[in-house]
Amino acid sequence: MTSVRPLWQGRALALLGIVLVAFSLRSAVASLSPVIDHIAEDFPVSPVVVGLIGAAPPVCFAVFGLLTPLAERRFGLERVAVIAIGLMTAGLLLRGFAVDSITLFAATVVVFAGVGSGNVLLPPLVKKYFPDRLGLMMTVYSTTMAISTFLPPMVAVPVADALGWRVSLGLWGLFAAIALVPWIALILAERTQPAPAVPPVLRAPEPEEDGRQDAASLATGPITTSPANPRIFGRLRRIPLAWAIAGVFGTSSTMAYVSFAWMPTMLVDIGEVTPAAAGLLLSLFALVGLPASLVVPVLVVRFQATRPLFFVGVVAGLLGLAGLLFAPTIALPLWVGLFGLSAIMFPLSLVLLSIRARTSESAVALSGFVQSIGYGLAAVFPLLIGFLHEVTGAWQIPLIVLAAVLVAAIPAGYVAGRRSTVEEEWERRHGRW
Repeated sequence: MTSVRPLWQGRALALLGIVLVAFSLRSAVASLSPVIDHIAEDFPVSPVVVGLIGAAPPVCFAVFGLLTPLAERRFGLERVAVIAIGLMTAGLLLRGFAVDSITLFAATVVVFAGVGSGNVLLPPLVKKYFPDRLGLMMTVYSTTMAISTFLPPMVAVPVADALGWRVSLGLWGLFAAIALVPWIALILAERTQPAPAVPPVLRAPEPEEDGRQDAASLATGPITTSPANPRIFGRLRRIPLAWAIAGVFGTSSTMAYVSFAWMPTMLVDIGEVTPAAAGLLLSLFALVGLPASLVVPVLVVRFQATRPLFFVGVVAGLLGLAGLLFAPTIALPLWVGLFGLSAIMFPLSLVLLSIRARTSESAVALSGFVQSIGYGLAAVFPLLIGFLHEVTGAWQIPLIVLAAVLVAAIPAGYVAGRRSTVEEEWERRHGRW
C-alpha cells in the first residue's frame, strides 16, 4: 500500500501550480465563442474562421501531445510546464490585441500550443508529486477545469458589454501568468536543495483481487520520475486498451470543442434565444460537468465504475441531442444540460490516464498517446459541423453526426473498462514490459 502524508506537506507549490494550470487550460478554450458577435463588429469573422478556431484546440493538442513527451525527456516536467504556461499567457494576452481574423487565429494557435502541452503534463505531474493522493488530486484538478469551463462563458458577454471584447479575452492571460509563479519557484528550489522525498508505492493487489482499492494502489510498482521513453509509444500502438482510452477521450473532446465553437450560434438559430442567453446556456453545458468532476474519480477509483459511467454519459448525450433535434424551443436548458452530461467522459479519461499505467514514465507516454489520438479525432468535427451547417443551412444533420459519434464510441468505452494497466496488457500478449 502507499505511505500517505498531508496533501500540502513539502509540495504546496506543486498543489498550487497544478490548480492554477488546470484553471487556465479550459478558460482559454471557453472564453472566445461567446464574444464572436462582439468581435465581428470590429472586423469580419467568417464561419470558416470560426470553424478553424474551433478546430485549433484539438489540432494543437494532437501535435503537442506528441512533441511534449520528447521535450519533457530532455528538459524535465517542471521546465516544460513553464514553457507551456508562458505560451498560454502570451497567446491569451495577444488575442485581446487582434486586429483581424488572421491575427485572432494566430494568437489562438499560440494559446493552444501551450494548452496542448499542459494537457499532457498535468497527469504525470500529479503522479510525480501526489502518488499517495491520486484520486483526490484527480478530483481537484478535474473540478478546477470544470469551473474554468463554465465561468468564462458566464462572464464573457457582460465583461465585453462593459469593457469591450479585448478586455474580455485578455483578462484570462493574467490568470495564466499567475500560474507561472509556483513552477518557477519549484525550479529555483531544485537548484538549491534536494527534491522532497516522494513516498514509495509498493506492489498492490491486482484489480480483480480488490475492487475498492485507491488510485495509488492501482498504479502498481515503484513510482519513477523518469522522462518519457519513445519505446513506450511504439508499444502503446499495439495495445487495445490504449486505443480504447484514446477513443473515450476523443469522443469527450469532440462533444466539448464542437460545443465551444458552435453551441452559442446554434442555440440562437434553433432555440430562438439571444446571444447573451446562448452564452449562459453554454455555461450550463459546462456547469453540469462540475459534479461529474467531483464524483467520477471516486467512483472509478473505489468502485471500478468505468463502464457504467461511460454509458451514462453516452445515453444522456443522446437524449440531449434528440431534444435539440426534435424540440429545441421546448425545455432548451434541459436538453443542453443532458447533452452536457456527456462531459462525464472527460474526468473519466483523466483518471484512466493515471490508473491504467504503473509509473510516471508510462503515464507521460500514455497521456501523450491518448491525447494526440483523441484530439486528432476531435479536430475534424468543428470544421465538419460548420461545413455541414453551411451546406444544409440547418442544424439537423450536424446534430445527427454528433449522435453517431457517441454511438460509435460504445466499444471503446467497454474496452477502457478493463481492470488492467497498459503494461499488464503488453505482458499478457508479448511478454516482459
